[in-house]
Amino acid sequence: MPLEGAARVVDELTSRGYNAEREAVTLIASAENPAAILERVVEDVADDALVVRTDHVETALSMESPSADRASRTGDSNPKHPSVSTGTEPATAGESGSHSPVETKGSSDGDGSPAHSSPESNQPPSTGNRSVDPELRSLEIEGDMTGESTGTGEYDDFVAVFRDRLERLGSKLKGRVNHRPATAIQSMPGGSEAGMVGLVNDVRSTASGHWLIELEDATGTFPWLVMKDREYADLVEELLCDEVLAMEGTLSDDAGIAFVDSMYFPDVPRTREPQTADRHVQAALISDVHVGSDEFMEDAWNAFADWLYTEEAERIEYLLIAGDMVEGVGVYPNQDEELEIVDIYEQYEAFNEHLKSVPGDIEIVMIPGNHDAVRLAEPQPGFDENLRDIMSAHDSRIVSNPSTVTLEGVSVLMYHGVSLDEVIAELPEEKASYDDPHKAMYQLLKKRHVAPQFGGHTRLAPEERDYLVIEDVPDIFHTGHVHKLGFGKYHNVLAINSGCWQAQTDFQKSVNIDPDSGYAPIVDLDTLDVTVQKFS
Repeated sequence: MPLEGAARVVDELTSRGYNAEREAVTLIASAENPAAILERVVEDVADDALVVRTDHVETALSMESPSADRASRTGDSNPKHPSVSTGTEPATAGESGSHSPVETKGSSDGDGSPAHSSPESNQPPSTGNRSVDPELRSLEIEGDMTGESTGTGEYDDFVAVFRDRLERLGSKLKGRVNHRPATAIQSMPGGSEAGMVGLVNDVRSTASGHWLIELEDATGTFPWLVMKDREYADLVEELLCDEVLAMEGTLSDDAGIAFVDSMYFPDVPRTREPQTADRHVQAALISDVHVGSDEFMEDAWNAFADWLYTEEAERIEYLLIAGDMVEGVGVYPNQDEELEIVDIYEQYEAFNEHLKSVPGDIEIVMIPGNHDAVRLAEPQPGFDENLRDIMSAHDSRIVSNPSTVTLEGVSVLMYHGVSLDEVIAELPEEKASYDDPHKAMYQLLKKRHVAPQFGGHTRLAPEERDYLVIEDVPDIFHTGHVHKLGFGKYHNVLAINSGCWQAQTDFQKSVNIDPDSGYAPIVDLDTLDVTVQKFS
């Protein structure tokens, strides 16, 4: 396998867990036989070394190495972890790492299982044919608030975050209604036509079965009555407190209330067309690995990592992990009884070791979740420097929850998904359920906010800016948290909840959660088609 160019050298060293000095990479790339020199360097470098230095390469250039000569003759510089093409034959049916994907429509059907290498083996299949040109890649991060937190918990912070939410989402609604501030509506004569954009302050039913909705803006509040026999009355069941809404209607004779004629959400435009990549490239979307738990599915993870080296997975160039890398400590009652690793730092060290089994040429982006060692209040900043140093494999991008990752023009909104519990609890089952988690995600897209309700189960941090607003519509919306697999499209936005890598725990049994474990949704970025691989 020739190693042509510095980018190939970097990919190869990364796949083996090494960083390298720039001059060291240049020396290897410019050598007569880069593959042999790289093999010689890796064999001779100290076991505890993390960085390949220039002197390591200079020493290798001046020495003879039988193994390097063997690599030169065979073109196989890394038979165990081929992060680039090895020239070997692809696996045939029944060989290690080869299996057909399980395809699902909308939610997990639990059928099918892959044929993969023995879980006891840590050797990735030798049939991989990964040939990736890093220069074709494009990865950008937006909305990462790590290091930007300004909230102190003071009253003014709460006022600021809700004002920001109303201003930004309200701007998407004010063109649909003849908007007036609450105080202006209060001074209008009875029978007037009125429109208002505000935060949902309260929703309650009347004795006659109608619905009374109180909207609040920066000037005050005003009540709106939705009659039970109107065609849009069922939309009231979708409302959450603190979301931004627009209403228009007619004031009562005494002007003390308005009868609703229409209701508008910020929503995703129905005519929106998604962006796609201009080449055939794929991304794997996973979440909720939960390393450290007794129920972490190590065998399934190893099978997934092995499969990533196969020809079937050669187009996967990105891996997005939507939180809960580890099980954490003290997250729920008696959790310590279900931990295989009780120290939180050791959990992250173990996770990093599992991450090393992923091909080194795959770009990895991670956000935290509620089991991770960051603040629980959302938005959650990315991990601190200590944890970043521990999770150093492949130089992964670690950003806040939520964040938007743009892969070759395709925007992916990554959000761990704690608010899905609240949406599912508050809305009717046909509109949001654990069995169809993507439908709950549709509601967040409709509200253009990943966690609209304040004061419930989802802990929200007051900031000067509301980082949880979905300002720009993503092409893909990726969540986890609920440990259920489901995907579908809402107004051309692909919504995916990616399941988990943890078998059912005793706690999950107690709350009747039956997880979808060991799945890896794969997205074709050029078509936004989804294939689900099952490894358990």
